[in-house]
Amino acid sequence: MAPWHSRLQLQFSLDASRTVLRHRHEGGLRALASHYPEAPGICHQVLVHPPGGLVGGDVLDIDLSVQSGAHALVTTPGAGRFYRSTGAAARQTLEARLEPGARLEWLPLETLAYNDCLGENRSRFHLAPGAELIAWDLLALGLPAAGAAFRSGRFTQHIELPGIWLERGGIAGDDDALLQGAGGLRGHTALATLFFAAGSPFAAQRREALLHAARQVAEQPAHGGLWSGVTVPHGQVIALRVLGHRIEPVAALCRAIWTAWRQTGWGLGDSTPRVWAT
Repeated sequence: MAPWHSRLQLQFSLDASRTVLRHRHEGGLRALASHYPEAPGICHQVLVHPPGGLVGGDVLDIDLSVQSGAHALVTTPGAGRFYRSTGAAARQTLEARLEPGARLEWLPLETLAYNDCLGENRSRFHLAPGAELIAWDLLALGLPAAGAAFRSGRFTQHIELPGIWLERGGIAGDDDALLQGAGGLRGHTALATLFFAAGSPFAAQRREALLHAARQVAEQPAHGGLWSGVTVPHGQVIALRVLGHRIEPVAALCRAIWTAWRQTGWGLGDSTPRVWAT
């Protein structure tokens, strides 16, 4: 079977106080109808990939722009999947550009890296001065509940804010030192990075408020059993990292801190996308 190559272009712009989406697609990756559960200026957008996953050689390319004053929340209805490969790698790429005063919430549901997959998930965000972003990367290795551990294959994660912050890591299924070692994942199979980033340095008081909000949530008993930490790797980035044995509690912590950051950073309430409950 020939590999699939899908491209999706998304442009969010402000039109008379309403954030509107214009999009073009090639292949299976699509944008559903926009929703406005909060206000006309905040566009909630769901992306769907009908095949449900990627096999060797498949490529998903997303080109996203948020123009000045617009606010977009982008998510998916279910987990992304990288299936077993017989030799070729599968890749998903996001290239996002935020103009001054733009806001983006990039919140796709978790990625599942199946045993024997060869996958790469690459995200690059370009933030103009005054633009702000809340985004996450949620990853589950293998299917532990089904007894299908991640023991072979490789998955690469790449998160970049050019000139500001770069995180890139490769996880090989046969790398016991990384997967089991005290200096690695310590046997955890679910991991996440959630970050609040800005095109300009955070004011000290605002940075401390965001750090405090995240730590307050992480210390709640409901999130016990997870390994987590919040740091400031750059004056324009606040990052949460989480390790767990199942993706569900890891995702729950990220959602709770995302909600806290929305309130603390932007004065917005909880507006959990309805698609997450379906």
